[in-house]
Amino acid sequence: MADKQDDLKKVKELIDLMKENDLVEIELSDGDRKIHLKRPQAIISQIPMPPAPPVYSAPAPSTAFSKPPAEMAFPEESGLVEIKSPIVGTFYAAPNPEANPYVQTGERVAPDTIVCIVEAMKVMNEIKAETSGTIVEILVKDGQSVEFGQVLFKVRP
Repeated sequence: MADKQDDLKKVKELIDLMKENDLVEIELSDGDRKIHLKRPQAIISQIPMPPAPPVYSAPAPSTAFSKPPAEMAFPEESGLVEIKSPIVGTFYAAPNPEANPYVQTGERVAPDTIVCIVEAMKVMNEIKAETSGTIVEILVKDGQSVEFGQVLFKVRP
């Protein structure tokens, strides 16, 4: 019975560790024993704000309209889905240094497609696309540190 109580105590310690470090998911293995904990994530939607109206103090030189507004500069980006890091850690594009990356620009993904690994506290967390579409842009480099909520990939649905 003490073994089950020890296991329960370890699980509670892991939950506290996840809360203290704002981890969303953790997986540990010890021989044939394995534990995988995942906290539910709050979905935060961002409402795009209209750009602030320009302030004119004097007539501008001839370059006043040489640049298009920011929202018109990249119209192809509207409707893209962002794959964000669920945790703080180190981004890895491939399962090991000799392997091909999980995904590349132009490649199709499904919701269960593994797109990368984020290592946190010596735990390798496989990140899934959680959407269907085509990878349009990879925003981080292999070995780069990433923050919680940082955009890793852009996908065209």
